[in-house]
Amino acid sequence: MIHHPSRGDDGELIVIHRPSTPTPSVHWEQPDALATAVPVCGMPAGLNGIALAPALSVPDAGEPVDEPPFLLPPGLKPAAGAVVVEDDGRVWLVSPTNGFGGYSATFPKGRVDAGGTLQHTAIREVFEESGLVVRLEAHLIDVRRTQTHTRYYLARRIGGCPSSMGWETQAVHLVPAARLEEVAVHPNDAAIIAALRDWMKA
Repeated sequence: MIHHPSRGDDGELIVIHRPSTPTPSVHWEQPDALATAVPVCGMPAGLNGIALAPALSVPDAGEPVDEPPFLLPPGLKPAAGAVVVEDDGRVWLVSPTNGFGGYSATFPKGRVDAGGTLQHTAIREVFEESGLVVRLEAHLIDVRRTQTHTRYYLARRIGGCPSSMGWETQAVHLVPAARLEEVAVHPNDAAIIAALRDWMKA
């Protein structure tokens, strides 16, 4: 039996029923390769000129980005996440532990805490789910779900390390943009990928 090295919110042990497998270390250096990290696996010292080193706390939201008004439909909860684009053109995805929510891989996101902001929520969720410290760069898309209305931002990695992912995640992937549909297969992510492609073409 394999446990996640991080405990759950109530201090409980988290069993990973079907553990993910890390890719060879050389994949991190190849922009056309899919690279996968699992909790506390070995990592290169850096990537695209930015160190890969665990951050000790949730980063500050930093400078706010301009964004349109957030129109929350009645009955839904606000949520936020980010599409983190690496300098080599690849995109970061997370695999929720034990396929939570029906996702094999997806973009990090989460609900807004009482009194919180969308932008800080996006940065916090990326950090907790992927171990990455990011800077938000722009609004990307708002997506309606069954229980939430989620704002996604475009973001860049400025620190952190994927092998220090929190308990909600069992693997973090760096995926060539052309392969996103192959990895993020949940129908809910199709609109996000389409919005990202439009941004990349602009």
